[in-house]
Amino acid sequence: MSSSAGTSNLELAPGKPELAPMDAVTRGKQVIEMETAALQAMHDRLDARFGSAVEILKKAVENRGKIVVVGIGKSGNIGHKIAATLNSTGSTAVVLNSQNALHGDLGLLSDGDAVVALSYSGETAELLDLLPHLRRFEVRLIGMTGRPDSTLGRHSDVVLDTSVEREACPLNLAPTSSSTAMLVMGDALAMALLETRGFTEEQFARFHPGGALGRALLTRVSDIMRAGTSLAHVDEHASVSGALAAMTTARSGACLVLRADGRLAGIFTHGDFARAYQQDIEVGNRPVAELMTRQPVSVRADDLAAEAVRTISSHRIDDVVVLDADDRPVGLIDTQDLARLKIV
Repeated sequence: MSSSAGTSNLELAPGKPELAPMDAVTRGKQVIEMETAALQAMHDRLDARFGSAVEILKKAVENRGKIVVVGIGKSGNIGHKIAATLNSTGSTAVVLNSQNALHGDLGLLSDGDAVVALSYSGETAELLDLLPHLRRFEVRLIGMTGRPDSTLGRHSDVVLDTSVEREACPLNLAPTSSSTAMLVMGDALAMALLETRGFTEEQFARFHPGGALGRALLTRVSDIMRAGTSLAHVDEHASVSGALAAMTTARSGACLVLRADGRLAGIFTHGDFARAYQQDIEVGNRPVAELMTRQPVSVRADDLAAEAVRTISSHRIDDVVVLDADDRPVGLIDTQDLARLKIV
């Protein structure tokens, strides 16, 4: 293994032979099994040090500091992913190239920051050269390494053990199990930090405005519901034919059925009609109230669109009624509308 994630894991498992030759599918499954086993071992040894690391990160962010991630080679690549995840969940993070740091980039470090240093061996030369300079700042250092007793481990305020028995590489050389362990440990840090800071969906949406998720979390139900002439509705004394006519006019797959006082009596859909027609071709003359769904699933007009998405998904329905604060029907959400508006 290169200095990117430390020295070769051959040092961790001396004398172990290469994995026996096998076909591609079998090898792929074995790699996944080996990496899964490495993650399980890391899971089993996770202890209070992890909680201490989360507290260090939380204190830095809450004091308007930042999280500085340092790594070389493959560890550096993992560091970029960790920093991106932290940024996307509201914890300001930057990546510091340890080589460039000694030539001016150290200026991005400030007192009160937290540093996460990644090196599997804990002896990566470029990183060790940087350690004395980091200590000139009032920062806390979290070392993520496969060798807690390494130089990096001894100089860290908190050590997170990402050791693996061996790499999933047949040669036991390419960073595989070790880089996966670092990546997952970084995700665990970011998610634990997110929760302890009380990070919300609305805050998440602020950092993801461009995609479907951002639209779902920034958009209200009232912004996307069918209303006015696009909302099909009839009174509870109408016939099935009358409901179908209203649906055709509104180009909707569902029709709200209303009581005389404007309250919701139920909902009638094309699916209801199709099922009834299979049993009675004269169904059009029957009262819609006989076939409608009473007490249909609903959401509030001021709910986030994400709530409508969850409701439709969990109930496995195509349409959901929208109610106002007084429980009066004001609109309808159709799954086709969600796709058209790129909410899903």
